[in-house]
Amino acid sequence: MSQTVAPQSLPPFHLAFPVTDIAAARNFYGTLLGCPEGRSDTHWVDFDFFGHQIVAHHSEEPARAIVNPVDGDAVPVPHFGAVLSMERWKALAERLSGMGIRFVIEPHIRFPGLPGEQGTMFFQDPSGNAIEIKGFDDLGSLFAK
Repeated sequence: MSQTVAPQSLPPFHLAFPVTDIAAARNFYGTLLGCPEGRSDTHWVDFDFFGHQIVAHHSEEPARAIVNPVDGDAVPVPHFGAVLSMERWKALAERLSGMGIRFVIEPHIRFPGLPGEQGTMFFQDPSGNAIEIKGFDDLGSLFAK
């Protein structure tokens, strides 16, 4: 039997993913998203992605995604992202919009008035990796049905 862990006690995750240009990844994750850089080498660099460790590894192969319909949106799969407070999500959405980022799915509220109501936005890094940032008024409703 699996247990659901309260979001406040979740440990950081680690994700390694391909990028075609390390310098572009540094600019996107470090400068645009504001993720502090950690360790690096010639062919990889890690970032503090909202408290989680992500590692961009150089690859000649660009990312590829399919789409899956979710609540009227064509959601790119695979994707990764972060879950933020609604206040932080709104501030990030406004900052990214002001920087001219091209959204795959514009910032909006998904499942309004239902359990699991959330802000969502999707965009891609320069290598085509899809990223979703979610926002919740109550982080405890992350797994609400």
